[in-house]
Amino acid sequence: MSVPIIARSRRTGATLGVALALSAILAALAEPVQPSLGETAPADLFATGLYTDPAARSVDPRHLVFSPQYPLWTDGAAKRRWMSLPPGTQIDASDPDRWAFPAGTRFWKEFAFDGHPVETRYMEHLGEGRWVFATYEWSADGRQAPLAPERGRADAWPLSDGRTHAIPGRTDCRVCHGSGPAPVLGFSALQLSPDRDPGAPHAEPLPLDAVDLAVLVERGLIANAPAGPAPRIPAADPVERAALGYLHANCGHCHNDRGALADLGFDLAHGLNDGTAAARTTSFGVALKDPPAGLPDGVDLRIAPGDPAASALLHRAGSRDRLLQMPPLGTALVDEEAIALLARWIANQPRAGEPASQTEGEIR
Repeated sequence: MSVPIIARSRRTGATLGVALALSAILAALAEPVQPSLGETAPADLFATGLYTDPAARSVDPRHLVFSPQYPLWTDGAAKRRWMSLPPGTQIDASDPDRWAFPAGTRFWKEFAFDGHPVETRYMEHLGEGRWVFATYEWSADGRQAPLAPERGRADAWPLSDGRTHAIPGRTDCRVCHGSGPAPVLGFSALQLSPDRDPGAPHAEPLPLDAVDLAVLVERGLIANAPAGPAPRIPAADPVERAALGYLHANCGHCHNDRGALADLGFDLAHGLNDGTAAARTTSFGVALKDPPAGLPDGVDLRIAPGDPAASALLHRAGSRDRLLQMPPLGTALVDEEAIALLARWIANQPRAGEPASQTEGEIR
């Protein structure tokens, strides 16, 4: 029986599932990102144009391979990504944090566990902010990849501790892709910067044929690209740089200053023109507005500088309790590597009254 991810979250905590679904609806009203649910997605992955030889799974060489420097954590899945622009078109990078893609742009992302492809997600821009979202479910022998059920599929792949990976329903895609300033995640100036962060959690080996920002500019595939040095998150040290990058990629698509949750004043996205990290100014020493049930006594700050145990962000990211888990959708396992990184970053921060460290750029 197929069960959408939002429905699964209701089984373990209706508050989060309903809140995130509402956030996606509000985001669609606030931003020109409309899911074209009335549009029929291709019946199987092979009809989307990803492969030149579906039987051999040979990807069309005209598609662009890419790998964001700060990957999204999905229970340890190995991922491969491709995008395609219509011939003669360009990406408009006038807004450095919200690239505009021409109609006909396509994206694919393959999720594999233990060397086996489990699903491939697909996005296609129809123009005027209308996007088709679809997920294709791989057969056990890897020979077929039909369209997944409309509501997704629970228990798509066994993980540890009796948990399972779930394939999202078609409308579930909006929870992440419709909650921020842009529907495309992981393909941006920062994520494609040639100045890649060697300390990024789960950093992927860059494929030899992968494009980055410099290649896009060189090939004339992007207009109005940011001038100056390659984009980089200013930070006091490598630990902070990696922590801010992780929060940007894994939390910032919902927690930002331009989406449906902007009124929370909790911004974990890194804007290309940001001087001081918004993740610091909107979380360090900031009291929780509506503390969820289940937090330990005394944990009432988003981040308590110098004190990981008193920081709500760390408790929520490190929990899969039904009312505490963050992100509330899309993962079944705690990202232990990221939790250790975030704990080190928080512990490194000066407590109230102690002098702050310089930024990495000032040290240089």
